[in-house]
Amino acid sequence: APSASSTAKAPAHAQADEGLVASYSKLVGGRTRIGRILLSSDGGKSLVGQKVTVCGWAKTTREANKGQLIFVELNDGSSCASLQVVLDQAAEGFASLKGKCGTGASLMFRGTLVDSPGGKQGVELLVKEGDEVKLFGGVDAKDYPLSKKAHSMEYLRSIAHLRPRSNFIGCVARVRAALCQATHMFFRSKGFVYVHTPLITSADCEGAGEMFQVTTLLADAAKNGLPMVDGKIDYSKDFFARPTSMTVSGQLAVEPYCCALSSVYTFGPTFRAENSHTSRHLAEFWMIEPELAFANLKDDMDCAEDYLKFCVRYAMENNLEDLQFFDKQAEPGLVERLKSLLAEPFARCTYTEGIDILIKESPKAKFQVPVEWGMDLNSEHERYLCEKVFKKPTILYNYPKEIKAFYMRLNEDEKTVAAMDLLAPAIGEVIGGSQREERLDVLDRRIKEMELDPKDYWWYRDLRRYGSVPHSGFGLGLERLVMLTTGVENIRDVIPYPRYPGHADF
Repeated sequence: APSASSTAKAPAHAQADEGLVASYSKLVGGRTRIGRILLSSDGGKSLVGQKVTVCGWAKTTREANKGQLIFVELNDGSSCASLQVVLDQAAEGFASLKGKCGTGASLMFRGTLVDSPGGKQGVELLVKEGDEVKLFGGVDAKDYPLSKKAHSMEYLRSIAHLRPRSNFIGCVARVRAALCQATHMFFRSKGFVYVHTPLITSADCEGAGEMFQVTTLLADAAKNGLPMVDGKIDYSKDFFARPTSMTVSGQLAVEPYCCALSSVYTFGPTFRAENSHTSRHLAEFWMIEPELAFANLKDDMDCAEDYLKFCVRYAMENNLEDLQFFDKQAEPGLVERLKSLLAEPFARCTYTEGIDILIKESPKAKFQVPVEWGMDLNSEHERYLCEKVFKKPTILYNYPKEIKAFYMRLNEDEKTVAAMDLLAPAIGEVIGGSQREERLDVLDRRIKEMELDPKDYWWYRDLRRYGSVPHSGFGLGLERLVMLTTGVENIRDVIPYPRYPGHADF
């Protein structure tokens, strides 16, 4: 596992810049990202004496020497840390700041990097006579929603358009971006093809029915009423001439590409109309869903473990500063937990073995929901297995067929399917996957058992009629991965604009 010292480096987006000057910054004569300065191996010491231009938003401001000096903590989003700017009244543009240079103001400073006399950071920016400051957008301090004091996460959700300026959400955004980048890097390195799947669908992948309907019939309903046939809504008059919904998964749509291109993945938004108010569920979230041809459940589990470790390692190597922030602000010991996750293989056990363990541990664990074979495990059961029993991420596999989707391959015992869930400490289920049912007769039987309409899956059945192939895949919610990597407890705080029952603001 990488050590903290060996992995401290500038974020990937900062490393991509050539030299000090950020791309596409001609407006201000070429700016330098603050992260490029403060996250360099020597904390910016090698840049002392250089003239640079920095732009960003004031975190704090204070006057000294009866207003002849202004100290500004400036942040541009490239780093959790802010650069201290010492602004002398002799600098060009100083007078324009009067009464407008409060927390949240957007500014440009052109000055010289100097050694900082304080111990907080190695360098600071001195802006003096011959240098320049420019105010882009001032702030009336008394009206600014993000004052210097800390705010609750609930309050920050109410100002989702401004919360990226908070250190906490800024760190989340950078880690989330890194995990997205790592996702594409991993699958590309393994020869997978990226496929875009539709967001509007007529098929329910999970067979749960908890989907957001897509219709244009409501526009004229108040005037003309809904079109009806035999007491039911006549969807032939709708935009798509049939019932359609927002997708709950891209899996069914990406499988045909798997059966032609061998290894594929889709990565996009998905939607669940579940009336859930927990800290682990959203109505709109992002899913990563790979499909592997000529692969069984073991291949699927191996891929899931390798992918998760790749993403965590990438974040450790490129966003260590952000993770250290979360180590202090969200989950003490986070960095060590992530190192431990990378250090050894994940535990693996069958669903039946897991149930036996939980039943044996029940008197001591005092579960709220009693444990029995055939149940869909609750979060308390999943977390107990990976936190108390195995004490590391755990893959549970071979689940009862009654609690899993129709497309999962039926095992020889006719009671279980080749399904797997990857469980992580503090989170519970992070990844769910399975070997897909490639036998048409068995698939048809499962569709019937789930009381689904085979006509809706005619094209899915065709994959089993023409050159059927053993294949496997899994789905991972990006937001769960961000929670795992950052230690953030509420899923509403790891997505820019959370959608959940009663909330679709912004």
